[in-house]
Amino acid sequence: MKIAVASTDRKTLSRHFGRSAYFIVFHIENNTITRREIRRNTHAAHAKGRHGKERPSHHSSHGHAEIVNVLNDCEAVLCRGMGRRAMDNLNAFGIKPCIVRGDVSVEEAVTAYFAGSLETVGENCEERK
Repeated sequence: MKIAVASTDRKTLSRHFGRSAYFIVFHIENNTITRREIRRNTHAAHAKGRHGKERPSHHSSHGHAEIVNVLNDCEAVLCRGMGRRAMDNLNAFGIKPCIVRGDVSVEEAVTAYFAGSLETVGENCEERK
């Protein structure tokens, strides 16, 4: 199983999926993290510094499809906040978006996810503070 975590600093979960600098992909076998892989987020308009500057093309260049392509081998993506379109795109490709409640490290979040104890905020896809 592979679980992706959106992060800006490689230590904590990003507050917004599209603004994440990295996706840390954890490879899990027998409930143990066996490998970590860093994938840069170079696809979303947020990551390219274009958020809100390219109306009306901003929405069409958001890059969610490209991000889904980068994460297509993952079961889930963990972050602190995500917009509805990103959430819908991930779901459409069988990738579970998980909006995590509270400040936890990337490793704590992944460990809680595969243990079944990750605290999430459900369907509320707004950015969390």
